[in-house]
Amino acid sequence: MTSQATRKLATFTLHEGGGLPLVLLHGFPLDHRMWAACAEHLPPGTRAIGVDLPGAGHSDLDGFPPSIEHAADSVYRTMIAEGEGNAVVVGHSMGGYVALALAERHPGFVAGLGLVDTKSTADSEEARAKRLRIAAAVDANQTVDAVLSMPAALVGATSTERRRHLFPVLDSWIRAQSPAGVAWAQRAMAARPDRTIVLHRFDAPVAVVVGAEDAITPLADAEHMVRAAAGSPSGLSTGDAALTLVPGAGHMSMVEEPQAVAAALGLLHTQVVAHH
Repeated sequence: MTSQATRKLATFTLHEGGGLPLVLLHGFPLDHRMWAACAEHLPPGTRAIGVDLPGAGHSDLDGFPPSIEHAADSVYRTMIAEGEGNAVVVGHSMGGYVALALAERHPGFVAGLGLVDTKSTADSEEARAKRLRIAAAVDANQTVDAVLSMPAALVGATSTERRRHLFPVLDSWIRAQSPAGVAWAQRAMAARPDRTIVLHRFDAPVAVVVGAEDAITPLADAEHMVRAAAGSPSGLSTGDAALTLVPGAGHMSMVEEPQAVAAALGLLHTQVVAHH
């Protein structure tokens, strides 16, 4: 029987390759599948591993209270158990919160950091209260109905006009999630602290990617993270804290414009390997 302390998360090879992997952490309320199209466009030989966070996709909840810190520790334990001593960790939205917690709690594991449509700051009181209301509604109804309206907010205006095929895809991914996992994730995100200081202290390459039409974590949030990372103690140049603005994309830039995001992540991986 696997103990709570060592239970592994579900992982998936999204792009074949060798050497230092990209570990891809998904956003809310989704799972590793949101990275699949992007991973297909990574440079040849770049290994990419998708991870389902606790309670999402094929990963069960393990009885721990909701926390981004526990999610980060679970990713770390899973990767170590699979023989991965280092990785370039890339997170989207909630996955970005987990990536920052990984860099804080297990800095020796994170060889490079990719932050896609996410932010380093904590929720406002209003946003925190909304998350807790949604979690309570999901628990009460035992359905994910409370988050089924999210696809319209997740994509940008260009996708709303030209990529209507993405809506049923996002809807199907959300409907596949467990109510318990959705509620857990909302409470974990509501409780997270501001981790901007983690970027200031992080002494390795950082790539920040944001959709130009992202209304959830807009360009200002991305620029805030780049400034923090560029001011790291090692004196890294802004070239080591790169910002990529993705035209025609909203909060789901890796789904809306997968090639552009893959190019940014490929450059990050190349940069990290050169430093590693």
